[in-house]
Amino acid sequence: MKGYIEIDQVLCKGCEICTFFCPKGMINSSDKLNPSGYRVAVFNDNSECTGCAICAVVCPEVAIEVYRG
Repeated sequence: MKGYIEIDQVLCKGCEICTFFCPKGMINSSDKLNPSGYRVAVFNDNSECTGCAICAVVCPEVAIEVYRG
């Protein structure tokens, strides 16, 4: 099953917990800063995301939405 995620750039505080826990390595830290000055996480969609939702579960800011299918 394929999936994708959306990261709320305003809520993200760049903690990189999601980058560590993503089993496919689909999330990276960006050079882009959000309005609060944090380096945000970005989703690198190359169709390997399984929609496992680990990233959303570990995100302390609840900034990640996971979509499957």
